[in-house]
Amino acid sequence: MAIEMKVPAVGESITEVTVATWNKKEGDHVKLDEVLCELESDKATFELPAEAEGVLHIVAKEGDVLPIGAVICTIEAGGATASVKVADAPAAAVAAAAAVAAPAPAPVAPAAASGPVSVLEIKVPAVGESITEVTVSVWNKKTGDSVSLDEVLCELESDKATFELPAEAAGVLEIVAESGTVVPIGGILAKITVGGAVAASAPAAAPAAPSAPAAPASSGDASYAAGHPSPAAAKILDEKGISAASVAGSGVGGRITKEDAVAASKPAVAASAPAAAAAPAVAQGGTRREKMSSLRKTVARRLVAVKNETAMLTTFNEVDMKPVMDLRGKYKDKFKEKHGVGLGFMSFFTKAVCVALKEFPSVNAKIDGDEIVFHDYCDISIAVSAPKGLVVPVIRSAENLSLAGIESEVVRLAGKARENKLSLEEMSGGTFTITNGGVFGSMLSTPIINAPQVAILGMHNIVERPVVVDGQIVVRPIMYLALSYDHRIIDGRESVSFLVRLKQLLEDPARLLLDI
Repeated sequence: MAIEMKVPAVGESITEVTVATWNKKEGDHVKLDEVLCELESDKATFELPAEAEGVLHIVAKEGDVLPIGAVICTIEAGGATASVKVADAPAAAVAAAAAVAAPAPAPVAPAAASGPVSVLEIKVPAVGESITEVTVSVWNKKTGDSVSLDEVLCELESDKATFELPAEAAGVLEIVAESGTVVPIGGILAKITVGGAVAASAPAAAPAAPSAPAAPASSGDASYAAGHPSPAAAKILDEKGISAASVAGSGVGGRITKEDAVAASKPAVAASAPAAAAAPAVAQGGTRREKMSSLRKTVARRLVAVKNETAMLTTFNEVDMKPVMDLRGKYKDKFKEKHGVGLGFMSFFTKAVCVALKEFPSVNAKIDGDEIVFHDYCDISIAVSAPKGLVVPVIRSAENLSLAGIESEVVRLAGKARENKLSLEEMSGGTFTITNGGVFGSMLSTPIINAPQVAILGMHNIVERPVVVDGQIVVRPIMYLALSYDHRIIDGRESVSFLVRLKQLLEDPARLLLDI
C-alpha cells in the first residue's frame, strides 16, 4: 500500500512551498517520523517527517514549487526494498523504445511494463483564503495524453482570477473534471499514471518515429529535467522569443530556472537592437518587469482584504519621550552589563501596551464569525524588515516578561528574521501588533491592521518640537503615535483612551513599576 505524502498546511497566508533539499534518495527505506526533506516557504524553512515506514518514491524534485496539498512523495509501506524504482520508469520506457527501433528482439517492453505503477491525483490547490471553489475553464491536454513535469494541463477560474495548473509529475493523463465543472478546493481535477503505464505505451509509439528515441536515450534518467524550463522560465522565454534549447539550465538536473531565462533574454535583446530601426527611441527609456514574490502577493492580498472587510479607523496622539530617554540614558550601561542586551525603546512600549491591553480588552480581541474572542494574554507581534519583505514575529506572553526579557526576544527574533530562519510558530498567533516606522524616518502614518487582529500601534521618529509645559514654551523630544483599529468592536472612546493610557505610562515610566 502506497501512502501519499502531501504538502501540509503551514500557515494561513502560505499557498506554496519550494522543495529545498532531500535527505533521502529514491528507493531508500525510511522510518516513521524520519526527516525526508526540507521545504521553504516565503516566510520560513521547515522539515517534512515520514508519515509511515517503507520505501520512498520521490515525486517532486529539489527546486520544484508545489501548492499546499500537492503530493511530494509516496511511501510504499510494508517493504524494505523496491524491485524497480519509480524514478527509473522513464529510463526504462526510453530503453524499451530504443529496443523496438533496433533490429534486435524487444523483450524489454514487458519488463518495463512490470515496474511499479503509481497514480497521482491532481487536486485544486488552495488559491486564497476566501476562495472555496474554482471552475475548469480549458483543458490543454486530453485523456490518454502523455504529459511532462510542470506542463500546463488546464486553466482554472475563480471569482477573482484565472490561473494555470501545471503537471506535478510526468505520465499519462486521465481527466476527472471536464471543462465547465465547478470543483471545490482540494477536489480532484485529474489523475496522472506514473511508471509502468508510461513504459508500456512507449513501444507502440516508437515505430512511428524510429529515430526519435535516440536523443533521449543518450541522456539517461539523470537528465529528466535537462533543457526543461520551469513555468516561470517558460513564460519569460516565450515573451522574449527565445528557444529553450538555446538556454543552459542551472537548476537541479539541468532544469532552466527563472534566473536562467532572465539572464538569457538580455543578450537576445541586445543582439536584435542593431537590426531594429527604432533602437534610438528605445534607448531613451524603457520598462522593466519583475514577477511579484509569493510574500509580496500574500501581503498585497491580505492588506486589500483588511481594507475591504474591516471598518478601519486611525486615531493619533503624541508622547513626550524625555522621561523614557532620561531613564534609558541613566541606566543603559548597567542594564547591558547585567543582562547582556541593550535597553531600547521597544521594551518600554511593549510593556506599556501590555498594561493598556489589560485595561481595554477589546483592543486585544478578534472577531470569529458573529462572536468576539477576548485574549487574557498578550502575544505582541513586532513588524521587522527582512530580506524577503516585512515579517511579523511574535513575543509570547509579553505581559510576563521583564524589560530585559522583552529586549532579548526582540534581538533574537530580529536576528532570525534577517537570516530568514523564522519558524511558522514564531510568526503566527499574535494578538496585537507594534510597528516602528520611525526607524526609517517616518513622522506619521496610518498602519493597516494585521488580521485577524483588530488593532495595531504605529511608532514614529522622535523629533524635538516646541511644546508648552507649565505655561512655558520648551523644546522636547516628541513622538507621534497612531492606533489603527477595527471600529466594528472597538469604539472611539476605547481607542482614544488606550492611546491616552500609553501616553501616561511612557511620560511617567514609574507607573510601569508601581502598576498605577
